[in-house]
Amino acid sequence: MKKRTFLKCILALTALGILFPMAVIAIWSVTGRWPWPNLLPESWTLRTLEELFFGSAKLPRLLGSSISLAAAVAALATVISILTARATEFYDFSGKRFIRFSGMLPLLVPGTVFAMGIQLVMLKLGLADKIAGVVLVHLVCALPYCIAIMGDVTRAVGIRLEEQAQVLGASPLRAFFAVTLPALMPGILSSMSMGFILSYSQYFTTLMVGGGRVKTIALVLVPYIQSGDRALASAYSVTFVGSAMIVFFIFEALIKKLQKEGT
Repeated sequence: MKKRTFLKCILALTALGILFPMAVIAIWSVTGRWPWPNLLPESWTLRTLEELFFGSAKLPRLLGSSISLAAAVAALATVISILTARATEFYDFSGKRFIRFSGMLPLLVPGTVFAMGIQLVMLKLGLADKIAGVVLVHLVCALPYCIAIMGDVTRAVGIRLEEQAQVLGASPLRAFFAVTLPALMPGILSSMSMGFILSYSQYFTTLMVGGGRVKTIALVLVPYIQSGDRALASAYSVTFVGSAMIVFFIFEALIKKLQKEGT
């Protein structure tokens, strides 16, 4: 009983630590003036809402481009991670350890150094200032995490059931899609949610490779934070966190649904 009460207190404190700052940011997003040490704002404004929906970067179009770009990165990273995990877990070949290690290499390079170096590569490939270049760079950032997730899940699921399906007459492709893929789905959705969040929150790499032409909500948010416009920065922050949480909860609901169906 004491342990359960302690865990509930920890959970409540964690929720408070997340929700209280978000509440403050939400209040700032409609604040006209809030001088210290007043507990509440002196004036309110709808200027931020006008800027969000009718400003230079219209919110629906901005969210659409950000979500579609992050979804593409998440899907590509997960597919590559599935193939990589199956190759490294179920087959023996020369260079296997190097492939496992190289999957983690992007984590060893500082983000600023990586962004500046990859920009030169994209310029030579003709992919700078283009969506394809941004997707490719985000993919490099997301792959280490997605490969780690799919590697653990693939190892846990194993290949025995797939081999039994092939013994019973199923083709390798049918055995994978009918037997292994459903078992991997919770891990696949976890990998996609991780890839989505990582791509959705990228700023510096998007700025360097996209050249300001590929618009994402993170790219628009950071300059407002740097300019000192707290109201607009807070409005974009609420939108950024809120939209990311909605997508995350969708993935979480799908994972729980698949887990219930599996049991």
